[in-house]
Amino acid sequence: MTASRAADVGVLPPDGAAYPQILRGASYVWWRSLLGAVFGVSMFILLTGVVSQALVMLSWSLTAGDYSYPDYYREAFAFERPAGMLATNLGIATLIPIAWVLMMAVHQVRPRWLSSVQPRIRWPYLLGSLLVAVVALNGVLALSSLVDDEDLVFRQQPGFWGFLVVILLTSPLQAIAEEVFFRGYLLQALGSLVAQPWFGVVVSAVVFALLHGVQNPALFAARLAFGLLAGILVWRTGGLEAPIAAHIVNNVCAYGIAGLTTSIASLKAIREITWADAAFDVGGFALFAVLAYALFRVLRQRNRVDLPR
Repeated sequence: MTASRAADVGVLPPDGAAYPQILRGASYVWWRSLLGAVFGVSMFILLTGVVSQALVMLSWSLTAGDYSYPDYYREAFAFERPAGMLATNLGIATLIPIAWVLMMAVHQVRPRWLSSVQPRIRWPYLLGSLLVAVVALNGVLALSSLVDDEDLVFRQQPGFWGFLVVILLTSPLQAIAEEVFFRGYLLQALGSLVAQPWFGVVVSAVVFALLHGVQNPALFAARLAFGLLAGILVWRTGGLEAPIAAHIVNNVCAYGIAGLTTSIASLKAIREITWADAAFDVGGFALFAVLAYALFRVLRQRNRVDLPR
């Protein structure tokens, strides 16, 4: 390959590499991965919040300028107003360009290698995983309601239709962004630091759980378990499709059901769950992981880089 051609395609991953070690190419140096991971987490903390706050301020100035801004701000980020959910989801969506820039600027690797080892989104697998997630996650949710003897009372919250538009249009984007950053860039950057792919899976899952804010041990464990299962799926299937599907279905259904039964604000305010609830959450994700991996095998997708000769 000529120098100009190499510059055009970017630094290529090692032939036969698993997804977590795509960045361990010929020009790999360890400090690039460490620098990228630290810078990426810093941008997650700083930039997503700045973008969200700017959007809420814009919404207030355009639609409620005569209303107290501190009150509007509090209500928005408590998800009592659709503008707050919209701003939060779009703020998190900035993780996609952040991950792309880190891939290109720090590693000189084309961002498409974040999608899968092919390197692209494998649409049949993504669409199949979405169907599996709808069945598995909602099936376990229904089972948990029966075990807890909880009767869901459908009582549409005020302003539900505005929230529904935001949920359908931006919650998938928010879920994709988190997967691209945590199970994509962060898993690859950390997974490339050592010779064993599991390192990126474990550390990225811990960071994912910690960055979800205040939470009791059971809720932290549930989020950590999701991160670990999602990371293992990425490693074993060679792409982000399955975790993206699970994350989209979980978020859209959770907020949709909350808006039709209790309120979206009450779901947003949850900081504690019981160990029984955590067990059902983890069980749902585990069932999805097993079925998604079985689908991967049926579709005969690759899980390692296979460069053209």
